[in-house]
Amino acid sequence: MGAQWKAKHRAEAANAKGRLFGKLSKEISIAARSGNDPDMNPKLRLLVDQAKKASMPRETLERALKKHTDKDAVNYEATTYEGFTPHRVAVIVECLTDNVNRTASEMRLLFRKGQLGTSGSVSWDFDRVGMIEAQGSGDPEEAAIEAGAQDFEAGEDGSTMFYTEPGDLDLVCKALPDSKYTVISAKLGWRAKNPVRLGEAELAEVEAFLAAIDNNDDVQDIYAAL
Repeated sequence: MGAQWKAKHRAEAANAKGRLFGKLSKEISIAARSGNDPDMNPKLRLLVDQAKKASMPRETLERALKKHTDKDAVNYEATTYEGFTPHRVAVIVECLTDNVNRTASEMRLLFRKGQLGTSGSVSWDFDRVGMIEAQGSGDPEEAAIEAGAQDFEAGEDGSTMFYTEPGDLDLVCKALPDSKYTVISAKLGWRAKNPVRLGEAELAEVEAFLAAIDNNDDVQDIYAAL
């Protein structure tokens, strides 16, 4: 895979929508600090589009857009943790938290069966890229070339992940519809340079480890070298 790790069957979980809305609300409120007009703020526009496609209620979306102006609003801070899962799979965990000390303590506990590293300990083995998940009926290779993406990868659910240079994320998002692809989500993320292959038993152990981290309310995204 080498891209963003996703919990298996997450869409089937009863609280999946609520957790997704919570993560998107955090990101939207932070992006809105740079301007709450989506037409003038590319990052915000991508997040708003993603929220709409996920059927986020209008009231929830408007509240997230206005939250950054609320004097009593929670101030979220972005933090990143690097380390290894069991069986030495490199992993990067991105969080948004209102209490860095609490999150750091929780990450130390969650990494007990693996190894929590320092900043830069595994990110050197990942590329910083734009990641666009899209669905369409066109040829993905042709779509990637026409839209200006650097690479693509087929997803298990019939979607395609297009990879871009970080600065080209918005441009490729706008170009993909011309190749009959609908953008589901788009963000900057981490792509492993050297994904590893594991046996069934080892993979199950790593999946359980990552799922426990994903259940933490402060965790936004997980990138594992799988």
